[in-house]
Amino acid sequence: MTVLNVEVDAREAGFDAARLQRIDAHFARYVDDGRLPGWLIEVSRAGQIVHLSTYGWRDVEARAPLTPDTLFRIYSMTKPITAVAAMMLYEQGAFELKDPVSRWIPAFADIRVYRSGPALKPVTEPVREPVRIWHLLTHTAGLTYGFHHTHPVDALYRAAGFEWGMPPDLDLAACCDIWAGLPLLFQPGAEWNYSVASDVLGRVIEVISGLTLDRFFTERIFQPLGMTDTRFWVTGEDRARLAALYSPQPDTGRAVRNDALDRFAGPQPRCCPGGDGLVSTAADYHRFAQMLLRGGELDGVRLLSPRTVRYMAQNHLPGGADLERLGRPLFAETTFDGAGFGLGFSVMLNPVANKVLCSPGEFAWGGAASTAFWVDPAEEITVLLFTQLFPSSTYSLRPQLRQLVYQALVD
Repeated sequence: MTVLNVEVDAREAGFDAARLQRIDAHFARYVDDGRLPGWLIEVSRAGQIVHLSTYGWRDVEARAPLTPDTLFRIYSMTKPITAVAAMMLYEQGAFELKDPVSRWIPAFADIRVYRSGPALKPVTEPVREPVRIWHLLTHTAGLTYGFHHTHPVDALYRAAGFEWGMPPDLDLAACCDIWAGLPLLFQPGAEWNYSVASDVLGRVIEVISGLTLDRFFTERIFQPLGMTDTRFWVTGEDRARLAALYSPQPDTGRAVRNDALDRFAGPQPRCCPGGDGLVSTAADYHRFAQMLLRGGELDGVRLLSPRTVRYMAQNHLPGGADLERLGRPLFAETTFDGAGFGLGFSVMLNPVANKVLCSPGEFAWGGAASTAFWVDPAEEITVLLFTQLFPSSTYSLRPQLRQLVYQALVD
């Protein structure tokens, strides 16, 4: 188990130490007034940690403090890891980005597209082109999530048992076959919609590699990078390190415990999804972010080439559109204006349009329990925010953290 520590003086790294403390003062208020249980924030530059702070509780009821070794449900921060895994196979020539998904999941050969009608009797039409690998990586496949609650197809996902999580009796292959039997929201490549696309991509990884997704992650990514605490389930003594999950009370906004959604503290699940399945620590995800910042390599271990990482961090949305133009106005882990989407994470195209202080070319993503990370190649910065408040759209934690990090950068 690796524990984070500050590695460089703030001034030496180009930060003003007093301005960095504004981060802690600002976010401490969220804990003091009960809106968050606790948090960990880490800022690094040029590979060295310049700011590390924790505040509050990993378990409010037990008065267990949040510590640097706390385990967090990272939900959709699993998606960039799945994207890296897929691109590792891409670099081996295992597929082309234009390849149809049906090559590995035959059920996708017969998929149809929603045209009109209610969930009980939808009218559908054939796809004009197949769902391709790049559609999965960019969330332009036409797939969806049951928790969106905005479209008849969302209701079909819920009726099939998919809202927050998977039916416990299904493995990833069975889930993909069910999704392929439901209509797409739109023709592949026509729009952007946050979805189970990364889970389907995880199944493609399984078929190509011959390994279950958890084994591929462990053997090809986690062990080589020294990510010893990242996994799909938590057992034994490690359960004491797993932070409790909280949600805002509707009338007061105070964080209240939400054990109903805690699917991570039990035995090994039958389905290890590529979209939202992992538990991790800040130390582990710091190593993953550093690998991306360094162009696919860390401590002599290379997972991807620098050109592949740069390619992933370009905007791959059709016509160079941002999410405001191409995305549906649904729940997402990013604001839409000025933000594109690459192969596995959001990409900042225009900070002025986004109205948040940051750098063009920054790539990022977050999770449903309000966790987040970003990588800024221009400033050589990586940042982590770890907390456990569900859902992530409750407060504007991520843009607030951006403005506070960059106002402290003074070189």
